[in-house]
Amino acid sequence: MRPEGGNMGRKILFITTDQQRYDAYGCNGGKIARTPVTDGLAAEGIRFERAYCANAVCTPARSTMLTGQYPRTHGAIANGVPLPQDAPSVAQVLADAGYRTALIGKVHFEPIADPTGRYEQNRLALADEHGPYRGFEHVEFAGHGTFGASHYANWLRERYPDETGGFLRTFSSAPGGDTGAPGVAPNPIPREHYHTDWVADRVIAWLDSLSDDDDWFCWMSFPDPHHPWDLPASEAKRVDWRELDLPAGHPGSDERIREILAGRPAHWLAWYDGSVPNVDGAPGDFVPADLTHDQIREINALIHAKNEMLDEAFGRVIDAIERRGWGDDTDVIVTTDHGEFQGELGLLFKGPYHVDALLRLPLIWRPAGSAGFPPAVVPEPVGQVDLAPTFCRIAGVPVPEWMQGAPLPTAAGAGRERAIIEWDSQLDTGYRFRTIVKDGWLCTAYEPTDHEYGMPKAERYASFGMVAPDREIVYDGTEGELYNLEDDPHQWVNLWDDPAVAEVRAALVADLYAHLAPAREPRLRPEAMG
Repeated sequence: MRPEGGNMGRKILFITTDQQRYDAYGCNGGKIARTPVTDGLAAEGIRFERAYCANAVCTPARSTMLTGQYPRTHGAIANGVPLPQDAPSVAQVLADAGYRTALIGKVHFEPIADPTGRYEQNRLALADEHGPYRGFEHVEFAGHGTFGASHYANWLRERYPDETGGFLRTFSSAPGGDTGAPGVAPNPIPREHYHTDWVADRVIAWLDSLSDDDDWFCWMSFPDPHHPWDLPASEAKRVDWRELDLPAGHPGSDERIREILAGRPAHWLAWYDGSVPNVDGAPGDFVPADLTHDQIREINALIHAKNEMLDEAFGRVIDAIERRGWGDDTDVIVTTDHGEFQGELGLLFKGPYHVDALLRLPLIWRPAGSAGFPPAVVPEPVGQVDLAPTFCRIAGVPVPEWMQGAPLPTAAGAGRERAIIEWDSQLDTGYRFRTIVKDGWLCTAYEPTDHEYGMPKAERYASFGMVAPDREIVYDGTEGELYNLEDDPHQWVNLWDDPAVAEVRAALVADLYAHLAPAREPRLRPEAMG
């Protein structure tokens, strides 16, 4: 089968970042970070205004990108739940069609905290092997600094052992920087040895190993701008935090934050005030109410700097593709796994909090010039489940029946109606949510708390050197959240119990449950920490 609008042999560069907001790029309204490469791709290609993740943490979202299935179907429904070995892979589909395939950078289809190499992604790194892995003939993994097993950590320890000490532990909340902000540290590592440039270097090296007439699919997966904020000190002053305003989604005061959070289910305010920490997505000892405005500004400045470094790395790889003469035959897709609060609602990090800050993704697709698609902006909702079918369409191979999405539209007006996002807690907090984005609404239905599913939270707290809190939050399944995205872009006003929109709520919940994907049975349980 020939790919729609083009010739055989379109190559695919799939770029992902980790924990990046929709507005990270200028093309999506970002006003601080300079991102000319990504903005240029958007100007030449298709920019999606309402792309959503499948889940607000790494493993479920990344597994959806690989499989083209919702987390409830592929089984990796939370961090700590490894993607089953028999899960399907779009990389294997493309490899079977003759594509050369590589995954270089962050992987996280399986738990990272695995020092013995129980899981294949970690075994490969510990053994310094490079594949095959889930349909990728070549892999080189990078994590957040030297935490966990990775080829990047091997490389840094072997070649530059004196440079390994500048990274913080992934869930560190140690104070640092100018303001004592949590998870901030000036890293003395030279920029060229930091994982952002390393990933780009290794992708270029792999591309240089290919023949001119090879078809290829490369997943270039960066660990940044995910916390901790320990980027090279040489780059940390790109943006002066003293010149930044608070994020537009910050309510401005502690009193206003508490007022807003009191209008939604209890775990929101309980995290903010520290009575029930968010151990699913943040350091266990982090209390958002303790953040100062200057700390938020400093963290944002460092994230903007990371985003600039990422954009520059994208450009280096795209330049290498142009030098090989592949530019007109290469589709480039840029996205992330999930978002980051980044000070919105006075919060940081991620977790069981279904609002646009965490769910809405940057998604830019610059089709190959040979495909002939004009630039476009797509306002309808799409999801990560649509990426794998898109790769198949680009490659000119049939979309397998087991994929649950559809190829991304190439223009507005394609009739896309909804995006669906789910949450199942890794821990015995037992939170379970199902969310739909449709018709300008974001609606989250809470299901009854399931304390029997997750790992004992004492284990998670022990990993932070803490004792689990006595307070528990239990939901009975009547709770929820409902936001009007046009009137309330930062989702401050929860309309779930507003009788004026009761019919809207009922229709959205019915539509949500009518379109949930089949669930894998039995439900897989967490086997390890994140």
